[in-house]
Amino acid sequence: MTVSAIFFLDVKGRVIVYRDYRGDISPKYAEKFMTKINELEESSKVCPVIYDEGVNYVYLQVSNLYILAVTRTNVNAASILVFLHRLKDVFAHYFSELEEESLRDNFVIVYELLDEVMDFGYPQFTEAKILSEYIKTDAYKMESAVKPPMAVTNAVSWRVEGIKHKKNEVFLDAVESVHLLVNSNGTVVLSEVVGVLKMRTFLSGMPECKLGLNDKVLFESQGRSQKQKTVELEDIKFHQCVRLARFENDRTISFIPPDGAFDLMTYRLSQNIKPLIWVECLVEKPSRSRTEYLVKARSQFKDRSTANNVEIILPLPSDATTPVVKTSTGSALYVPEKSALVWNIKSFPGGKEYVLRCHFNLPSVEAEDDARGKMPPIKVKFEIPYFTVSGIQVRYLKVIEKSGYQALPWVRYITCAGNYEIRFGV
Repeated sequence: MTVSAIFFLDVKGRVIVYRDYRGDISPKYAEKFMTKINELEESSKVCPVIYDEGVNYVYLQVSNLYILAVTRTNVNAASILVFLHRLKDVFAHYFSELEEESLRDNFVIVYELLDEVMDFGYPQFTEAKILSEYIKTDAYKMESAVKPPMAVTNAVSWRVEGIKHKKNEVFLDAVESVHLLVNSNGTVVLSEVVGVLKMRTFLSGMPECKLGLNDKVLFESQGRSQKQKTVELEDIKFHQCVRLARFENDRTISFIPPDGAFDLMTYRLSQNIKPLIWVECLVEKPSRSRTEYLVKARSQFKDRSTANNVEIILPLPSDATTPVVKTSTGSALYVPEKSALVWNIKSFPGGKEYVLRCHFNLPSVEAEDDARGKMPPIKVKFEIPYFTVSGIQVRYLKVIEKSGYQALPWVRYITCAGNYEIRFGV
């Protein structure tokens, strides 16, 4: 991956900052880029990667700016886009808001950062916290020369040495989001679980962490009993701190963590998943202008778990009169700006069913006919603590540091609704 030049352009295509890394691209290519962007916008074919006359343009639009990478080589476009996002995060860390004005007010720092993050077109270092230790804004600039921190020169670029905490703790949250789409005849069209292991570490020194999960591949390779609950994870993605070679060799998740909050790992499950909260909406029309809803919400998980802050959003026709509502539990509120009835249930235990009844009038027969078949889906939001759909379990979380201190690990499990939609017929 080599980049010839990085441009920062305003919305009219004028160059604000330009850094040439390889000497084979002139500023005139910024004009060509804007010409191509205008052509693509007119034809509604806008794409973050543009190829024109042997030159690749990869760009990112941030508020009133274009961040543009230009290269003549056949590069990995996804890698350049990741680099541009990292560059955006670095500037946002320094200037709070990445805008034209913040760039013009900080030319010196901008060029210093561009020199550090890339060398001869090759990405180098994009950790904002570490960069800020030796490239400082005027408010924090020191009189004596500051040596680059060890994190820039060693293999662990995400963590500095000498960190100290009074209390050494590790917090791990296994958070799973359930994505569900059910069509109007009750068939599940899409069911997917996206999980993330979120960590917050407050550890002194340079600790080594080891995490063990109930991984199906690991258990099978060790010949363990199949009676134990295991999970088969797909599309696993790790934070850069995880030693991938070690994981591929023996499925051990070993890492030196960054200080503070980060996402250690993401994964996905695509097998058929039973909907956790099932919602049925029966629509009756006693007369041409009156409509009645009978809504049943049923929790389909074990009774030892409880869903909190359940929100069921029932769409109504845009010109419906204020509905009259009765619920067996919780409260329902009509939100006219969303054309919806929002049913809130603070606590929804497993194996329970609750009912909502409402009726409303439509001002005209035409409005009732217009609404037929055009209603958006019912949306459901919820959060179930101490529960995961996949059954993922943290078997152990060890912290090893040369000073020998004892760290306290805390683990939580949470399942929440992602894009959870149920269609219904009117």
